[in-house]
Amino acid sequence: MLEMYKKVVLNNYANFKGRARRKEYWMFFLVNVIISVVLNNVLGLISPSLAIIGSIYSLAVLVPSIAVGVRRLHDIGKEWWFLLIPIYNIVLLATEGEKGSNQYGADPKNEFEEMSEIGKDLN
Repeated sequence: MLEMYKKVVLNNYANFKGRARRKEYWMFFLVNVIISVVLNNVLGLISPSLAIIGSIYSLAVLVPSIAVGVRRLHDIGKEWWFLLIPIYNIVLLATEGEKGSNQYGADPKNEFEEMSEIGKDLN
């Protein structure tokens, strides 16, 4: 779970290209919600001055949150602006990705897709 979070935040901080699996998106979302609740609520109860840490964290993960959402939509063949539709984007984000390559890149579930494509043009 934390590996997916690190992958989104550290390796793909502002990567809006390519595709993201459902697992990558939802693991990031889950860890992000847990961290936000702890920082905003728990630290806010301890000391109101510590609540600023939650706001700083929210700003720090804003770009990765949008980026992983865009990559998730690419996985199902949709464009970035579908994130702007509140209820519909939840349905889209829970939808299984397209099998095989699409216009946004290779299938993230199938790491060996290029190998299976070799020789198909010869038939």
